[in-house]
Amino acid sequence: MTREQISVAFVCLGNICRSPMAEAVFANLVKEKGLQERFAKIDSFGTGGWHKGEDPDSRSAATCRKHGVPVNHKAQQIRGHHFDDFDYIICMDDMNLRNLKRLKPSDSKAKIYQFGHWNKNGKFRDIVDDPYYGGEDGFEYNFKQIQYFSEQFLEAEL
Repeated sequence: MTREQISVAFVCLGNICRSPMAEAVFANLVKEKGLQERFAKIDSFGTGGWHKGEDPDSRSAATCRKHGVPVNHKAQQIRGHHFDDFDYIICMDDMNLRNLKRLKPSDSKAKIYQFGHWNKNGKFRDIVDDPYYGGEDGFEYNFKQIQYFSEQFLEAEL
């Protein structure tokens, strides 16, 4: 029996720090677990378009590479049609969630969640804070959060 494929999009503010990291970590974990056939699409977006076409923040990409996770993404902005292109749209914080709820067309299929929805036993903070104005330790904490939330998502949703 072939199960239906699902598609997942990760969203933060500018699509250069948290969401491209989430896309890369999630896709890498899916590959490591041999689950690629279960996913039609894995991508990431920003609610704003300030960085459209840019590479991810160098600190975000370096953190991923340090953990053996490849990053290949150009920043893009989420639009109304994406809510029909994806089954899950997963955001990083409360502001992202409010913006997504405002953007979501009423008849779209996407389920919107904060990534912290999959924070079993409170191991990490539910919010994936923006590390942009901080140091390397913020990116490292984000990586660990995102890795854990990704593992919990796969366990709960597949």
